[in-house]
Amino acid sequence: MALLPILRYPDPRLHKKAAPIAVVDAQIRKLAADMAETMYNAPGIGLAATQVDRHIRLIVIDITEDQSQLQVFINPELLEKSGECEGDEGCLSVPGIYETIKRAAQIKVRALGLDGQAFELAADGLLAVCIQHEMDHLEGRVFVDYLSRLKQNRIKAKLAKQGRAM
Repeated sequence: MALLPILRYPDPRLHKKAAPIAVVDAQIRKLAADMAETMYNAPGIGLAATQVDRHIRLIVIDITEDQSQLQVFINPELLEKSGECEGDEGCLSVPGIYETIKRAAQIKVRALGLDGQAFELAADGLLAVCIQHEMDHLEGRVFVDYLSRLKQNRIKAKLAKQGRAM
């Protein structure tokens, strides 16, 4: 397994739409494993292939404290969403920034697993928010895109300042 470089906002590659995965093969399984290692190392609870400059429909998520329940979603589709919740979100591509975002409270998603088999999952709470956040990446959206232009510019300035300090 390998650690992959994570793109940082406002990198324009974060706004590229991801293509569907035609075949779940060893290459896709290796990328998922590398993404999981990268996510855990960061540390984070979700990572989309877009964030590691692979523009395919693949996300990895693990919301457990002990990193024991890795979930992989290939070609995820949102089937249902209901309710509304609001909470602070962060992103590995926007390090150190947290903003309040509105999301659906409950969702149902269909995807392929690493075995290439389709599955459906109903989720709420943190898992529902995380799935929606990562699926946004596959559509070329970063959570910052939901904020006002003023907040976006402040975040860009803050990240640029952080980059110069490194």
